[in-house]
Amino acid sequence: MQTNHSLQRLTSRMSPWRSVRWLLLLLSALGGLSVAMASTQAHPAEFGTNPRVQAFIRQLATKDHFDKQRLAQLFGQIKPEPAVIDAIERPAESLPWYKYRAIFMTQKRILEGAAFWRKHRHVLAKAEKVYGVPPQVITAIIGVESYYGQRMGHFPVLATLATLAFDYPPRGDFFRHQLLQFLLLTRQEHINPLHPKGSYAGAMGQGQFMPGTYRHYAVDFDGDGQRNLWNDPADAIGSIANYLARNGWRRRGFIAEPVKSHAHAVNLPEKLKPSLTPANLSAAGVKPAAHLPRGQAYSLIRLQGKHGTALWITGQNFYAITRYNISAVYAMAVYQLSEAIKHAYQHPAETAERAETHGS
Repeated sequence: MQTNHSLQRLTSRMSPWRSVRWLLLLLSALGGLSVAMASTQAHPAEFGTNPRVQAFIRQLATKDHFDKQRLAQLFGQIKPEPAVIDAIERPAESLPWYKYRAIFMTQKRILEGAAFWRKHRHVLAKAEKVYGVPPQVITAIIGVESYYGQRMGHFPVLATLATLAFDYPPRGDFFRHQLLQFLLLTRQEHINPLHPKGSYAGAMGQGQFMPGTYRHYAVDFDGDGQRNLWNDPADAIGSIANYLARNGWRRRGFIAEPVKSHAHAVNLPEKLKPSLTPANLSAAGVKPAAHLPRGQAYSLIRLQGKHGTALWITGQNFYAITRYNISAVYAMAVYQLSEAIKHAYQHPAETAERAETHGS
């Protein structure tokens, strides 16, 4: 048994919610089960007996015309997924840039991205024509999100969302809304709610859309009568392009450029949404590595490298990528991967030779 001092050291390294969960589990192991059960029933045997779930079911039956008995049967068949809470508290986006970048900027992911582009070049070209989003950006998002459809998640979506909705107070409201959106989605698309698998956050398909995003932005891009983001690359491609276009993507617009020098950049604010003019940047001694288009707003972001901080000037299209995932490191990974995929697609022989030289 650990001393109180050891317990304090251990829980101090956890988030407040994880500390509470850990203490409840410890109390249960030490025989304090009654104390743990008096807490908000952190992990009931199944959701069907949870009073908050029952209230949620009544609300859905009244407001959204669901069959109350059918919902009770559904929630009675699922159990909490504790692993999703552990995963959601340590997202990759919390890593410093140089570690996060290393996850995605691999030769294998670049080569498979170029292969994905070649395989789906006609659909990607159509998406660019319709929505203005270039093939390499769509491909890179699918590469980051699901490794080109090979890693779409193994968690049952209904149980995952229910766990986060009712057992994860920090974001309970958000995930209860997503749980409602998921049930509405499965009803609209005639999907058995017990079947879909997804990420630890309930994101689904090749583009890893959350249920609300799926309902409002997914498109039937091949016209077969279904919006299938799991098994239909055309729908995934069109849906990602549609999402970006409706969140501010500009056809042939500026994304990002590294800073060559930055005398007084510390005086400039760091915001994802562009608000700086070229004159603002120039006055702060910020010089981009290439010419910036006039008449646009820009942002300045700082990324933690292994040996220092790197500065980048970003534009509206970079900001549009952050609407997909509100993270500068995520958007930069998508952008850099997209540029590497584009080079591999346009120069296959050179890329293959480099891969062979490096043995990857």
